[in-house]
Amino acid sequence: MRRFAAVSWIAIPLAGVLVLSGCSSAKSDSDELQIVANPVAAKPAVSPAVTVRPAGQVLPTGSVSALAVAQGTLVVALAQPPSLQLYDLNALASPPVNMPLYGKAEKLTVAPGRVEIAEPAQGVVQQLSLPARKLTETKTGGQPASSIAYGADRLVAMGPAKDIQVLPATGPARTIGGQLYSADDVVDTGKGVVVLDRLRTAVFSVDVAAGKVNEGLRAGDGAANAVADSFGRVLVTDARAGALIAFSASPLIMRQRYPVPGGAYGIAYDSQRSLAWVTLTERNEVVGFDVRGGEPVEKYRFPTVRQPDSVGVDEKSGRVLVGSAAGEGTQVIQP
Repeated sequence: MRRFAAVSWIAIPLAGVLVLSGCSSAKSDSDELQIVANPVAAKPAVSPAVTVRPAGQVLPTGSVSALAVAQGTLVVALAQPPSLQLYDLNALASPPVNMPLYGKAEKLTVAPGRVEIAEPAQGVVQQLSLPARKLTETKTGGQPASSIAYGADRLVAMGPAKDIQVLPATGPARTIGGQLYSADDVVDTGKGVVVLDRLRTAVFSVDVAAGKVNEGLRAGDGAANAVADSFGRVLVTDARAGALIAFSASPLIMRQRYPVPGGAYGIAYDSQRSLAWVTLTERNEVVGFDVRGGEPVEKYRFPTVRQPDSVGVDEKSGRVLVGSAAGEGTQVIQP
């Protein structure tokens, strides 16, 4: 029996929730992860108008497509014009440094000494070095969705190309493919690499050394975003069913599925405090969960700017940064 079938219906004693990691009756006979004939990637729920004042401070940025925090710098990617705004976290009242991009940045990922910037419409991944604040580029072709550091190499999830590019420090690039409908994000948990496939709403383990995509598991009804935690797991938001799902990477096993109603979408992780920060776009909220135990425990909940699609965290201070995709600014919250 294949790996997919082996985990079709699993009951996990987690807040009384029945975990359905297999497929519905609408599944294809040839694909045990596909649940509809024409899958569509999950998108953030449309936010209502803000009725509660956002917590903390709101910086007057434009429409935010992604954000990250590294080396004491808040990096905000703006959709129009495609650019970065760099804020000194110790001097947020000072004007930001503006840096133009080739195209809209869909994903910012922190790597040692830099931030990886995926610009799919331009077929480019750029690297912002910090604290030097210099941009360099790598032309990948296709539509790169995400880029991460992997030792001396980089792994680039190539979106609709359905594969992962391995870009070594020296020598030719290579490609890892197989089983994917869309390679939307790649996560290194420290105990294994996992790729997120939004079309199949699934996660797959990746053997980088062997150049193979291995087993896959359903990740709810609308897997949206993923991040690694401190325990060798990947945490995934389910935007359609409203859940926070945890998978171990090696072996790939669903460990937790916790209900998070309200349009769970963006996610960031604070390794110093073991907190997963999840945005709720249906409610204009951000929630902080302690994920050290057998199930997530809510520790914080704050009102946010409208359409809080992006979230990051400054692990030094614990501050949470939330970006509005509706152009209502970038929020800075001190829990």
